[in-house]
This record gives sequence, structure tokens and C-alpha cells, in this order.
Amino acid sequence: MKYRASDRLLRVDLTAETVESEAIPEAWLHQYVGGKGIGARYLYEELDPGVDPLGSENCLLFALGPLSGLAPGEARYAAITKSPLTGTFLDSYSGGSFPAALQGALGSHMAVLVTGRADRPVALVIEDGSAKIEPVEDVWGENTIATDELFEGAVACIGPAGEAGVVYATIASDRAEHHAGRGGAGAVMGAKHLKAVVARGDPPEPPPEIAALRAAYEETYERSDVGQWRAASGVLETVDFADEVGALSTRGWQQRRFEGTEAIGIEAVRGAASGREYEGEHASGPDESSDTGVADPGDFRVNTEEGESVPRGATSMSLGAGLGIEDFEAVAALGETCNRLGMDLISAGGALAWAMRAAEEGALDRDLAFGDVEGAGDLLGEISARSTPLGAALAEGVEVASERFGTDGLIPTVKRMELPSYDPRGAPSMALVYATSDRGACHRRALPIETEAFAAEPWSPEEAARRVIAEQDLRSVLWSLIVDDFAGAALDDLGGEWLEAIGRPYDFEELRTVGERVWTLTRLFNVREGFAREADSLPTVLSSATTGNGAGEGPADTSEGIDTEGFAATLDAYYALRGWSADGRPTRETIDRLGLDEAVDADTPIDDRPEEYPPTTRATEQNES
Repeated sequence: MKYRASDRLLRVDLTAETVESEAIPEAWLHQYVGGKGIGARYLYEELDPGVDPLGSENCLLFALGPLSGLAPGEARYAAITKSPLTGTFLDSYSGGSFPAALQGALGSHMAVLVTGRADRPVALVIEDGSAKIEPVEDVWGENTIATDELFEGAVACIGPAGEAGVVYATIASDRAEHHAGRGGAGAVMGAKHLKAVVARGDPPEPPPEIAALRAAYEETYERSDVGQWRAASGVLETVDFADEVGALSTRGWQQRRFEGTEAIGIEAVRGAASGREYEGEHASGPDESSDTGVADPGDFRVNTEEGESVPRGATSMSLGAGLGIEDFEAVAALGETCNRLGMDLISAGGALAWAMRAAEEGALDRDLAFGDVEGAGDLLGEISARSTPLGAALAEGVEVASERFGTDGLIPTVKRMELPSYDPRGAPSMALVYATSDRGACHRRALPIETEAFAAEPWSPEEAARRVIAEQDLRSVLWSLIVDDFAGAALDDLGGEWLEAIGRPYDFEELRTVGERVWTLTRLFNVREGFAREADSLPTVLSSATTGNGAGEGPADTSEGIDTEGFAATLDAYYALRGWSADGRPTRETIDRLGLDEAVDADTPIDDRPEEYPPTTRATEQNES
């Protein structure tokens, strides 16, 4: 199949059981490119404010981008919807075989938009540029791995957590090795009775000039700092990095260093070279071509009682250090439980950590403590099935559980999303990242910690805001192109050369504007849902000091909580640089500059006066109040 730039949308109505093909407006393709951008534009257009994320009116997009399967790195797709966890815009990404097969199966279509709700469990089978809806009542109740094995083709599916409406349920593919994780897109599938999406197709063959580009950029990526880091250690070394700089949330955010890091981090996997019993491509020994003596840890599959598990950095951070567990195989087994149930392991780790802290403080009548592997596994099962009052509460997220059981401030959240394990008390700019992320607390929107932790001097509010904005806009471009954001480090021109090669030319400044436009559109979506400055506030637990951090051992180590006045000043600077008001709303001037005037509707509150930095007296008084 020859390559063709996609420019259509496949619309699926599960209620009416119809499938229709329609052209994506040309203006949208130019302004939003694809992936996250096109998904955000459709979501803004299709949904009325206040729609129930688990109601039939919500829609769910499976989106690709113009560079899907072309640029270096793993092919990826975006799952885009209104989040049942946060009520905000949501885009989650996943790689593996499914996005490549989806590209071939969709033909000239860039995305699938699913609306309505089936009256029974169904699968959506995509093939030859169209789709059909098939009943699958006998598959309902199966875990993600069993579901994957029941279909011919590449599968994106939900497990028991998605069926039960756990608001941080995932969409799994490749026998649960890959997940569109954060924010609960799997719960949206479950609410629609959509058990699986099956893609049957081979990705199109790129023209010779694209193949040559890919070869050149792959070489550039492999030589880059990010490429070498990934080849040497994969994402598992993030555990060691966070611990080194004093930013590894430990035992329910009570500490920022973990004495068991060596047992759950990169050294645990490198132990394979010393005869530890791992299975996978490199199970027989180290990779002689690797400077470290072992291959990418992502190649390893750890045998656990729950089945094979592929270790990731977030697994060890959230289910290891976060729960005080320093047994690598036990952490991997908990991760595999989350994978099979179809549950985001970062939010699940936050839920377990909350329960352990609540039990310690006497808010729960339950024998549960940090380091309790068996108790953690049992509680994951209760959450996925909502089989106990505690499990049902935690299925709604930490904030709901806190409200029901009378605890407060134990585990940090932003817009109801549990924070990942980078503690911003070790890198204050991460607080701004979490507070302003368009889908709730998320470290993938920007990672200034990688630079700030080693800065010679603390960043000013304006410097922190500039760096966060630059990364947020960059990721918005990459996720609209649907480029692996690790491999995206090799795209110095933001993908302009690639777009030129497929007949969709943009210069560098145009692509920078695309990133800002997409980020601002998702902000407008959230503003329309009622989110403003108050929702960008700092979780109270982060204002408190931590204990047992090994003071003085790391470049950013301090036992103090985040300075709330400093955070407010940084948020002021962020709004000013974004051209938003003091309340965090995009202004008319910014909307007009970015060409968003055609998108904004009468339900979206807009301010006329942008924030100033340093702030005006009015803004300062508002912050103090």
C-alpha cells in the first residue's frame, strides 16, 4: 500500500449502529495538523459543556497524525475524550503494534470518532478504510490479555476496571504491554459497552524519500543524549534519577528518597547480567553491543505469579518507592496486576498509598501498611470490581475516597488526578507543570526537573514559566504530529522537513504557533467546563515538609515544602506569558492572534485584560485573598 496523507474521519455511532466517512475540514488540518490538535478541535465542537464523561453524549477519538509510523521511534496513537477522573480534556497515548495496524486499516482516515452507547458489549473492527460493529457479550469480563488473544488483528481493549467504570481505567494493547493510561479513557469505553477496537491492516509503504529521511533521523536520534539514555537504560533509570535529586515520592509522599532504590531501579534489571532469572530477547545474557552490558530494560519480561511483566520506570516509582516496597519482582507483579485489570498504575499507586496512610492514621479499619505486597494486590482487585466500600471509593479516585473516609491532604492531586512520583519539593517548577497541565497532574507535558535539579541558581518565576511553556507547546506539536516524544528530540525543526516531504509544508514558526494554538484550545475546553485559577492551585500536602530525605546529599535536596507565595508568582508569570488573564482565562487578543476565534463559542468565558508580570495590584490582592 502506497503512502497517502490522511484527511478524513470515520464517525461511529454505537447507539444507531452506523459508520460514516467524512472529510476533515481543510482549515482544521492546517491549524491543528492531526493527533492531539485535531482531536481537541473535534472534542470542543462535538461536546456541550457539562456533559457526563461516562454518558452516551461523550465522544472518544482514536487519532493518528500525519507522521504516524514515519518518524523515528515507536508508532503511537492518541485516545482523546473528556476525562471521567478530572472532567477536563484528556489525551492519552500508546504505542506498539496497534497504531501501526490502525494506520493501515483506516486508509485515508486520520481518526475514528466514537459516539453513543451500545446496548450490549461490542467490538469495533476496522479494516479496508471502514468499520463494523460486532457483538461480543462472551468477551465481557475477560482481562486485557485474554481479550487481546480472542481477536484476529491488533487490539486496543479494556479489562475489568474499564467495565466497572474505574475512572482511571486504561486502554490496553499488545497483550497489555502498552496502555493509553492516564485519565480514564478505558472507563469511557466501558460506559459505551465498547470492549475492544480491532485493527486489521498493514501500514502504508512510505515513498523512498521518506524512508531515507527516517534512516537519517534514526541515526541522529541514536546519537542524541535522549537516544543514548534510552538505549542504555530505558525509562527505568528515572527511578534512580528522581532519588538522586531528592524528588522521588516515597511512602505516600512522606519522604523524597527511598533506601530501596537500588533494589527496584536500573540496577535491579542490570542484575540480569549476573544470572537473575529474567526472560525475553536478552534472557541468555547481556547485550554485547551495549556500553552498559545489558540491553534496553524494556526488552526484559519478568516472570511473576501474575504472568510476564515488562518493567517501566513509573511502575517502580508508583508501586515500589511510593508504597515502600523494595522487592523488584513484587513490584513487577503489582504492575502486571494493573496491566491485566486495565488500570493506570500511577493513579492506582496513589490510591494504594492513600489507603496505607489512612490505615496508619486510623481512618480505615484495615490491616494495611507500607511494604504490604499482598494487601496491595488484594486492594487492586477490590478497586477493579468495586467489590467493597473501600474499593468502590478508590475506583473514583483519591479525592473521592478522602471525602468518604474523612481524610485530607494525604496524597496530592491536581484536578482530581493523582500526581506522578516526581515530587516538586525537589524541583519547584514541576508544581507549575502539574498545576497547569491540561489533563490534570501530568509530568509528560513538561519535565523541567531534568534541568532545574542541576541549575546553579534557583530559577526566577519568569524563567520557570518560560521553560514550562516552551515544553508544553513542543509536546503539543509532537502529539499533533503523533511523534514519539522521546524520538522527537531529534526533530530540530519540529518536523517541518517531514511535513514538506508529504506535501503539507510548515515553517518552524508556524509549527510553534500550532503548539501554542493547540495548548490554548485545550485550555478553552477546560475553561468552558468551569476550570480557572482555583483549579490550578497547589495541593496542600506539597506545602508541608518531608522527613528522612538525606539533607545535603543531592543538588536540590531540602526538607521544606513549596513556597506558596513563590508558586503564586510563578503562576502569575505563566499566565502573563501565555496572554491569559489573572484568573487563567485566554484573552480575546490571544484568541484572535492564534486564529481560535472561529472555534470559541458563547459558552466559553473569555477575559479582556491579560495578566501582567510583575502582577498589577488587582492581581496581587486576588492572589493574597
